[in-house]
Amino acid sequence: MAHNGFAHRLYTGEISYDFIGKRKIWYLATAVVLSVSILAILVRGLNFGIEFSGGADFQAPIPVASDTVDKVTNAVQALDLPDNDELTVTTIGDGTVRVQTRALSTDEVAQVKQAIADVAGTSIDEVGYSLIGASWGQQITQQAIIALAVFLGLVMLLIWGYFRDFKMSVAAILALLHDLVVTVGVYAIVGFSITPATMIGVLTILGYSLYDTVVVFDKIRENVADLEHSRHTYSQQANLAVNQVLIRSLNTTIIGVLPVAALLVTGAFVLGTGPLKDLGLALFVGMIAGAYSSIFIASPLLADMREAEPAMKEHRARLERRAARNRDRHVDEVATEPATRSVTVALDETEPVADVATLGLVSADAVKDQRVQPVRQSRSNRKK
Repeated sequence: MAHNGFAHRLYTGEISYDFIGKRKIWYLATAVVLSVSILAILVRGLNFGIEFSGGADFQAPIPVASDTVDKVTNAVQALDLPDNDELTVTTIGDGTVRVQTRALSTDEVAQVKQAIADVAGTSIDEVGYSLIGASWGQQITQQAIIALAVFLGLVMLLIWGYFRDFKMSVAAILALLHDLVVTVGVYAIVGFSITPATMIGVLTILGYSLYDTVVVFDKIRENVADLEHSRHTYSQQANLAVNQVLIRSLNTTIIGVLPVAALLVTGAFVLGTGPLKDLGLALFVGMIAGAYSSIFIASPLLADMREAEPAMKEHRARLERRAARNRDRHVDEVATEPATRSVTVALDETEPVADVATLGLVSADAVKDQRVQPVRQSRSNRKK
């Protein structure tokens, strides 16, 4: 009974959903999502943390309790400093509080240190302070972009070398770019800060998406082996591969997203701030986008590019000609079937030769050969 399950029927092709055939729908949906993401990035912009935009960082020793973050936040906000919307308060371990703000003047730094010291119950000299310059943040941003470009380039070469198919590497990179744009677009929509934790999450989901795409491509490569001598097109075999790995992709995504969702809820709604929130959002959005892109973007794009090759066009045309010949042969067989049945009935009923020949179905000589010959009797039987 286990072999009759839904997953087994998908794997064997007994049931199948036409993912490749409906690729125009997926392309349209993807275009809408990408347009919304790009528009959000351009209109709302990204909220970069002080590691990228520059700012002030304060750290002070304090026994961490459940209300420590709220007390320090309220104390700094009570100073009513201008343009202090980027205030971030987190705890480090059980004995340190960290406050991050925009770049401050000398007087503003003294005020913030005093407010933190009052909450911590310590002297102002115990409050550490460091300034992160905007130029350093820009260098970090440039290095991150360069690292991302190098990563994508190496991934492209790796897939090309592994599958011996350049089009597979192109499709995989386009799927990765989709995941990247969607994840950054969601950050722009919800207004979460772009921090080093965000970069870690983005690189993690790119690796996850790449793994999912490679699994699908490996199955496609297996299905299209010796395709020229088969009765299937590249798109048909690619669609079979997507259906065969569909259950695996869904199970992997669900199992991976559940703990990430818990991480996101904890960071966003329990702690309210900190790296858990930034990391959790990147992983949550990226893992879902990666599972989507490997099935609905990478595979259809690969099928489109391969079907455009001259060899694949010739293969498809050959299959169409063969199908046309089979249809014509079937029509001929259906047309001749009633006549053959009439002759059989006539012969079984021993109709006269003249009547059958008149029908024009067979020649009279042919029918004579089928006539019932009289049974000869012996001489002794005739005398009786």
